Amino acid sequence: MTVHRALGNGFQEVIYQRALKIEMADNGISFSREHEMPIFYKNEQIGTRRVDFLIEDIISVELKAVNKLEDVHLAQGINYLEAYDLEVGLLVNFGSKSLEFKRLINSKFKQKDQGNPAIK
Repeated sequence: MTVHRALGNGFQEVIYQRALKIEMADNGISFSREHEMPIFYKNEQIGTRRVDFLIEDIISVELKAVNKLEDVHLAQGINYLEAYDLEVGLLVNFGSKSLEFKRLINSKFKQKDQGNPAIK
Protein backbone atom coordinates (compact mmCIF):
# COMPACT_ATOMS: atom_id res chain seq x y z
CA MET A 1 0.00 0.00 0.00
CA THR A 2 2.89 2.31 0.74
CA VAL A 3 4.19 1.96 -2.82
CA HIS A 4 0.77 2.64 -4.36
CA ARG A 5 0.22 5.66 -2.08
CA ALA A 6 3.59 7.11 -3.08
CA LEU A 7 3.48 6.40 -6.82
CA GLY A 8 -0.22 6.14 -7.60
CA ASN A 9 -1.31 4.34 -10.74
CA GLY A 10 -0.13 4.81 -14.32
CA PHE A 11 3.40 3.41 -14.32
CA GLN A 12 4.60 0.23 -15.97
CA GLU A 13 4.77 -2.94 -13.87
CA VAL A 14 8.58 -2.85 -13.64
CA ILE A 15 8.45 0.50 -11.79
CA TYR A 16 6.25 -1.03 -9.10
CA GLN A 17 8.53 -4.10 -8.93
CA ARG A 18 11.53 -1.89 -8.26
CA ALA A 19 9.70 0.16 -5.62
CA LEU A 20 8.32 -2.95 -3.91
CA LYS A 21 11.82 -4.44 -3.85
CA ILE A 22 13.06 -1.37 -1.94
CA GLU A 23 10.08 -1.47 0.44
CA MET A 24 10.53 -5.18 1.26
CA ALA A 25 14.28 -4.79 1.78
CA ASP A 26 13.66 -1.83 4.10
CA ASN A 27 11.24 -3.99 6.11
CA GLY A 28 13.56 -7.00 6.39
CA ILE A 29 11.40 -9.29 4.26
CA SER A 30 13.28 -12.16 2.62
CA PHE A 31 12.47 -12.33 -1.09
CA SER A 32 13.72 -13.16 -4.54
CA ARG A 33 12.73 -10.91 -7.46
CA GLU A 34 12.05 -12.40 -10.91
CA HIS A 35 12.57 -15.84 -9.38
CA GLU A 36 12.96 -18.40 -12.15
CA MET A 37 11.19 -21.67 -11.50
CA PRO A 38 10.97 -24.83 -13.61
CA ILE A 39 7.69 -26.04 -15.09
CA PHE A 40 7.13 -29.80 -15.14
CA TYR A 41 4.80 -32.05 -17.10
CA LYS A 42 4.70 -35.74 -16.20
CA ASN A 43 7.91 -35.33 -14.18
CA GLU A 44 9.77 -33.82 -17.13
CA GLN A 45 10.92 -30.21 -17.14
CA ILE A 46 9.34 -28.48 -20.12
CA GLY A 47 10.32 -24.89 -19.45
CA THR A 48 10.72 -22.18 -16.89
CA ARG A 49 8.71 -19.19 -15.70
CA ARG A 50 9.64 -16.22 -13.58
CA VAL A 51 7.42 -15.22 -10.71
CA ASP A 52 7.67 -11.49 -9.94
CA PHE A 53 8.54 -12.15 -6.29
CA LEU A 54 9.00 -15.25 -4.18
CA ILE A 55 8.58 -14.22 -0.53
CA GLU A 56 10.22 -16.24 2.26
CA ASP A 57 10.46 -19.16 -0.26
CA ILE A 58 6.74 -19.91 0.18
CA ILE A 59 4.55 -17.11 -1.23
CA SER A 60 4.39 -16.07 -4.86
CA VAL A 61 3.57 -12.46 -5.64
CA GLU A 62 2.49 -11.56 -9.15
CA LEU A 63 2.24 -7.87 -9.97
CA LYS A 64 0.03 -6.23 -12.57
CA ALA A 65 -0.37 -2.64 -13.75
CA VAL A 66 -3.75 -2.83 -15.49
CA ASN A 67 -7.00 -0.87 -15.16
CA LYS A 68 -8.81 -3.80 -13.57
CA LEU A 69 -7.91 -7.37 -12.61
CA GLU A 70 -9.58 -9.87 -14.93
CA ASP A 71 -10.28 -13.60 -14.58
CA VAL A 72 -7.29 -14.34 -16.81
CA HIS A 73 -4.97 -12.70 -14.25
CA LEU A 74 -6.45 -14.77 -11.43
CA ALA A 75 -6.12 -17.93 -13.52
CA GLN A 76 -2.48 -17.09 -14.24
CA GLY A 77 -1.74 -16.63 -10.52
CA ILE A 78 -3.43 -19.92 -9.59
CA ASN A 79 -1.65 -21.66 -12.45
CA TYR A 80 1.73 -20.53 -11.06
CA LEU A 81 0.85 -21.80 -7.59
CA GLU A 82 -0.06 -25.20 -9.00
CA ALA A 83 2.98 -25.38 -11.29
CA TYR A 84 5.35 -24.48 -8.44
CA ASP A 85 3.40 -26.40 -5.78
CA LEU A 86 3.08 -23.34 -3.55
CA GLU A 87 0.19 -23.07 -1.13
CA VAL A 88 -0.55 -19.34 -1.27
CA GLY A 89 0.12 -16.33 -3.42
CA LEU A 90 -0.85 -12.73 -3.96
CA LEU A 91 -1.98 -11.00 -7.10
CA VAL A 92 -1.45 -7.25 -6.75
CA ASN A 93 -2.65 -4.65 -9.24
CA PHE A 94 -1.05 -1.21 -9.11
CA GLY A 95 -2.85 0.00 -12.25
CA SER A 96 -6.20 0.92 -10.71
CA LYS A 97 -6.93 4.11 -8.73
CA SER A 98 -7.18 2.04 -5.55
CA LEU A 99 -4.72 -0.78 -4.95
CA GLU A 100 -6.28 -4.13 -5.87
CA PHE A 101 -5.06 -7.41 -4.43
CA LYS A 102 -6.29 -10.98 -4.27
CA ARG A 103 -5.09 -13.76 -2.00
CA LEU A 104 -4.71 -16.92 -4.05
CA ILE A 105 -4.96 -20.45 -2.65
CA ASN A 106 -3.68 -23.60 -4.33
CA SER A 107 -6.32 -26.26 -3.65
CA LYS A 108 -3.94 -28.87 -5.13
CA PHE A 109 -1.06 -28.02 -2.77
CA LYS A 110 0.85 -31.04 -1.46
CA GLN A 111 2.96 -30.47 1.64
CA LYS A 112 6.48 -31.79 1.19
CA ASP A 113 8.67 -33.02 4.01
CA GLN A 114 11.84 -31.32 2.77
CA GLY A 115 10.50 -28.22 1.10
CA ASN A 116 9.61 -27.55 -2.49
CA PRO A 117 12.11 -29.07 -4.96
CA ALA A 118 11.15 -26.41 -7.51
CA ILE A 119 12.57 -23.71 -5.21
CA LYS A 120 16.33 -23.69 -5.24
